[in-house]
Amino acid sequence: MPNNSPTTPRSLVLASTSRYRRELLSRLGLAFDVTAPEVDESPLPGEAPRALALRLALAKARAVAALRPEALVIGSDQVADLDGRPLGKPGTHERAAAQLRQMSGRPVVFHTAVAVACQAGGFEQVELAPVHVRFRALGDDEIERYLRAEQPYDCAGSAKSEGLGIALLEAIDSDDPTALIGLPLIRTCRLLRAAGVVLP
Repeated sequence: MPNNSPTTPRSLVLASTSRYRRELLSRLGLAFDVTAPEVDESPLPGEAPRALALRLALAKARAVAALRPEALVIGSDQVADLDGRPLGKPGTHERAAAQLRQMSGRPVVFHTAVAVACQAGGFEQVELAPVHVRFRALGDDEIERYLRAEQPYDCAGSAKSEGLGIALLEAIDSDDPTALIGLPLIRTCRLLRAAGVVLP
């Protein structure tokens, strides 16, 4: 079947429960629904962080596209990569502190993948936006103060660059500025245009 075209607009669905991704997508001024994808986010044995991010972004888009076959579905995932090892969402204060101690003074790559899928239109594409970050050397007191202030337990790598987490960093290198927050909007726009969505 042909891909979605501007003359037959499809509803847009964000396959995510992340408030960060919802806020970012809203910047495009498009109406969209939000549906939680039922996807196991556990890495496969030996799976590289970039491969994990790509696989999960596509799995999330596919899972919701199966429920909403006529819709265009956006899925996204982010995996922090420290020396080739994936760091996910810490979930607890203790795990977040351990992650930040591991990343102290180190370069880390945050792999943020975005996928767009439409089952009825036969459309499926996925892209990766790597963000290279360098953390400052962090003392335990700094880590504790930061975690108490921001509680970033739902963020891969335990640091919110859009908030106080920026103070933990020495440098950020990315060609898609919102990727580190959770949704690379430049790539998202590219995929939506490819799927037939009219954007400025």
